[in-house]
Amino acid sequence: MCAQPAVGLGITLSVLAESESAAAALVVPSAPVGEHTSIEDVLAFAEHCDVVTFDHEHVPADVLAALVDSGVSVHPRPDALVYAQDKLAMRRRLTELGVPCPAWAEVRDEGELEAFGAEHGWPVVLKTPRGGYDGKGVRVIGSAAEARDWPLADGLLVEEAVPFSRELAVLVARSPMGQCAVWPVVETVQTDGICTEVLAPAPGLPDDLAAAASQAALTIAGALDVTGVMAVELFEVPVGDESDSGTTGFVVNELAMRPHNSGHWTIDGAVTSQFEQHLRAVLDLPLGDPRSRDRWTVMGNVLGGEYPELYPTYRHLMARDPAMKFHHYGKDVRPGRKIGHVNVGGDDLDDLRERARHATQFLQGVITE
Repeated sequence: MCAQPAVGLGITLSVLAESESAAAALVVPSAPVGEHTSIEDVLAFAEHCDVVTFDHEHVPADVLAALVDSGVSVHPRPDALVYAQDKLAMRRRLTELGVPCPAWAEVRDEGELEAFGAEHGWPVVLKTPRGGYDGKGVRVIGSAAEARDWPLADGLLVEEAVPFSRELAVLVARSPMGQCAVWPVVETVQTDGICTEVLAPAPGLPDDLAAAASQAALTIAGALDVTGVMAVELFEVPVGDESDSGTTGFVVNELAMRPHNSGHWTIDGAVTSQFEQHLRAVLDLPLGDPRSRDRWTVMGNVLGGEYPELYPTYRHLMARDPAMKFHHYGKDVRPGRKIGHVNVGGDDLDDLRERARHATQFLQGVITE
């Protein structure tokens, strides 16, 4: 999705694709095939690049080190990216910065896990430090015995089960020169661990809480020396005692150092999309305006369903709702896989949500009219 803004900026993209039929290879002419885990493939690819950036955090440390050692400009830098790759490293650094986090610990045996649960209450949330996304690598457990099939001896992250009211996200971009831009705080709606809807801006979010969340994102980006786009995923939580009923704060759940699903609404709903901004940031160009174009923008994720071919359904929905924007990722359709999204903006949030929900359910085959 960086391809379209790259054209407008006069930037030539090249993508290291996993196959000739990969989604990115279908839209970027320079798409050599290789493995992101192979030092040889990545170095050969980088020979022709001025800047190397990533669309996921799973590039191995030795590959990143080889890129840096070869003199390639890498953004985000490996010493920043590690905080999106390793949840334990992230928790340690955010705690040092005083950023609100859930109670957490590193555990290596059942005894340590039992002690954490006794102190903070069961159930608890157990996470593998590396490799998880969309709910993978995360388990809610009610006792230490439920973790016996997980590699405790390798060191896992355990967190308190946060009594949150909803999930939020803040998207921030930062350039090597230190310029930053923050989009409005959004609400993300999860279904079975997968984001299915984003509301921009987050409805009913107090101004002081929005400002505090945005400032936290700026603090993290600066302290970690992030370059490019970073998403900070948050839980909105109650604070204070019963006399403070309705008062809320936040804790940070996850970091992602790349254009993120919570920011796909920006393609049509913001003056500058996260994809254009990411290109500007990693190339150290002046950043664009992150403000919203509409009072509300709703993004609905399209998940794979019963229809292997999407274009016939697109035709119906385009005729039904000409103001809606459709984004198809060119991926093979599999049940539950994110294969696209829709954006719709305007003044009536309830109407926008209903229109986006109808479109995503129709594309998935949940409804047929």
